[in-house]
Amino acid sequence: MWLFPGVAAAVALAFAALLARRFLRSRRSYLAFWAAALGMYAVASAVVALGALDGWTSAEFRVYWAVGAVLNVPFLAQGELDLLVRNRVVRSILYVVLVFVTAYTIARVRTAGVDDAALAEDLPSGKDVFGDGTPAHRLPQLVAYPAYFVLVAGALWSAWRMRGAPELRDRIVGTILIALGATVIAALGSAFAALGLLAPFSLALLGGVSVMFWGFLRASRRSSPRERSPAGQAVRR
Repeated sequence: MWLFPGVAAAVALAFAALLARRFLRSRRSYLAFWAAALGMYAVASAVVALGALDGWTSAEFRVYWAVGAVLNVPFLAQGELDLLVRNRVVRSILYVVLVFVTAYTIARVRTAGVDDAALAEDLPSGKDVFGDGTPAHRLPQLVAYPAYFVLVAGALWSAWRMRGAPELRDRIVGTILIALGATVIAALGSAFAALGLLAPFSLALLGGVSVMFWGFLRASRRSSPRERSPAGQAVRR
């Protein structure tokens, strides 16, 4: 079962590299946040592959939980918010919140007690490893779930704003695919992880990130000059 999360790590790494390259060219902040999020996803998927191949260690599970179960989602959501929020003061507040969430997550996961017996499972659950209701176990509910809803709501709102502009069809479809891929990971992936089902969880990791990558590539297509219109240019601005 190490193969599917290993491939998911490779896809996420390629996605992160593409985002980072585009950020270096354009200096658009949302690309930097998305690149960081996909880099975290690649690390988390690689750790799942290692756990399936060699057994889990406490350090591996802490890394997987911090960057895979918690932090990659708020970084994705922050990238979406950077596309939607133009006010610099509001953006600065959101950045401070993200820094606090990141520091809090790392501190809680690093210092949390671990049940070594629970690490013997093919896919350990945070509930068993950290203990039901502990701060580390509750982090996805406090951080990742709200961030997921922000991400999806922002993506759907962006798609709604672009409706009625035929030249933006690829961007609309791509935005919806990104939301769909995030939902596959958040809904199916989380459900399978909670049940300790490694095989379907690994497939959800691979399927979700692949759909998100496809969506980004679709949204990034350039329309032909014939398809462009003043209305479309106004939406882009």
